[in-house]
Amino acid sequence: MGEVALWRRLTAEFAGSAFLAATVIGSGIAAAALSPGDTGLELLENAAATAAGLFSIILMFGPVSGGHFNPVVSFVDAVFGGLRWRDAAGYLAAQVSGCIAGAVLANLMFGRAAVSISAKDRATGAHFLSEVVATLGLLLVIFALARSGRARSAAAAVGAYIGAAYFFTSSTSFANPAITIGRIFSDTFAGIAPASAPAFIGAQVVGGALAVGLIKVLYPGVTPAEAERIVIPHLAESTTSDDAVSSDGSREIHR
Repeated sequence: MGEVALWRRLTAEFAGSAFLAATVIGSGIAAAALSPGDTGLELLENAAATAAGLFSIILMFGPVSGGHFNPVVSFVDAVFGGLRWRDAAGYLAAQVSGCIAGAVLANLMFGRAAVSISAKDRATGAHFLSEVVATLGLLLVIFALARSGRARSAAAAVGAYIGAAYFFTSSTSFANPAITIGRIFSDTFAGIAPASAPAFIGAQVVGGALAVGLIKVLYPGVTPAEAERIVIPHLAESTTSDDAVSSDGSREIHR
């Protein structure tokens, strides 16, 4: 069975990343406007919108690309053989450019300058540890579901995990280098100062590396076929309404 063309997967990763950044930043702008001065309520509104949006975005684009929208997810997938390394590099470019585009879009939707560099400093030891934990947990959720044959539950599980991690981590769980870079371009509630971004990205890489080790310990039999199903199974591996039934009753996928 053939795989989805790379250009289609990259398009899905770009568009999904743009929607993700627009959701995170746009809901942050809206929360600050709707609940000025109430940080707890602002965070709740931002977290709820992000969790629900992430669920929907994964369902929209996941059947084409897997719905990674996160370079750490893509490169850990490559470690386990579910994605070619060169494809992971392509995913990285699509994810970062998509998140920047989404940040610009969010700024424009709320009548702000297309680009405004954030001044929100977030680089502390607690934030670094939080990003390690947030990223580690995200990868464990994704691979646990793939390993146990429940990958189709990943959209809900990932959305729920990120929504919860907004509150149980002091960093509000970026857990994604691409969205970290995208948030630099919006000086709003959800932004991050450029000087803080390297520490966040470094912590996310550390979290990804720790996840590789822990996944190997917890799920030693992870196969490339299982890794291919993260975050959710691709279109090329799924039956669709366009499938044709052959004379022997089996299904043939037309592209």
